[in-house]
Amino acid sequence: MTQVRLGELIGVLDGAYPPRLAEKWDSVGLVCGDPGETVTRVLFAVDATAAVVDEAIDWGAQALVVHHPLLLRGVDTVAADTPKGALLHRLIRNGCALFTAHTNADSADPGVSDALAQALGLRVTGPLESKSAAAVDLWSVNVPPADADAVLAALFAAGAGASGDYRECGWRMPGVEQFRPLPGAEPAIGTIGALERVSEERIEVVAPPSARAAMLAALRSAHPFEEPAYHVTERASLPTGLGLGRVGELPEPETLRRFTARVRAALPATAWGVRAAGDPDRRIASVAVCGGAGDSFLGTVSRLGVDAYVTADLRHHPADEHLRAGGPALIDAAHWATEYPWCAQAAGVVKAALPGLETRVSALRTDPWTVGAADD
Repeated sequence: MTQVRLGELIGVLDGAYPPRLAEKWDSVGLVCGDPGETVTRVLFAVDATAAVVDEAIDWGAQALVVHHPLLLRGVDTVAADTPKGALLHRLIRNGCALFTAHTNADSADPGVSDALAQALGLRVTGPLESKSAAAVDLWSVNVPPADADAVLAALFAAGAGASGDYRECGWRMPGVEQFRPLPGAEPAIGTIGALERVSEERIEVVAPPSARAAMLAALRSAHPFEEPAYHVTERASLPTGLGLGRVGELPEPETLRRFTARVRAALPATAWGVRAAGDPDRRIASVAVCGGAGDSFLGTVSRLGVDAYVTADLRHHPADEHLRAGGPALIDAAHWATEYPWCAQAAGVVKAALPGLETRVSALRTDPWTVGAADD
């Protein structure tokens, strides 16, 4: 059997759920473990609870991949006599790494809400809230052909030329530049007062806006001219297929009552159950979903005009005000249940990329609610 290193597993997970997609407040990636260690078994779960950690160790897993971060906020101790510290110590002592894919998995394509939409039988049409491509600058610089390589190298060193998995990307084309030096200038080429035409290259590179100061300093240092001719254009942020939540369509319209039953049948059982708000006979054809707590998108789903919104952790007053304003029907399920379908998705991604690994999705219910009682 081909040996797989933890670092290879991390590379697959980061490729499917890029860390750059994580919200600024989030904590994702490797929590504990040695990327150089060998991995043969990987367990997937929503939460790293004590029971899940026990399952991972008892099964002989070398890696536990979860959705919810164990250490989300700043901590000043992971001592073994603290609840979270005890779990980390137990994992480390038994050679089991812990890896988290949280809001980066929420915004990935496919991600958490895609798995939820698939479980419900929806045809996804796009994200609920699109994550735009990062803004980028396009630098156009005129330079004598003999100096083009040196100027390009300086710009690359300053942060230019990155595009996805590629580096030192650029465009070069020949042209003719003209200029007239005025009194006080110190031209490297040409005479004061005379119009000069010279053969040059135009080089174009992209760079992040944060690199503007470094780019300008590098350009002035490497360019042979006293006043380099350059132009900077900022590309607008454009929507992508990435983002939080998903919008989709049912194969055939159905009533809210029947759709609620569909959600209940598709998700794992919990004490929380599945509840709906709205006219039970309302026609449901278009649906928005958001795995986990999604009440921040109530205004968004209203503007989109979908028929129903499936999420978790909805509160009384926001839900009531939403319905009073004529918003779509609401289906509220347990937080854990709406994110659980992602575990199988993540396991499938890893298995496809690293077939030598043995993967398993924990069947343990980590939803904190344990007893439910409802009136008919």
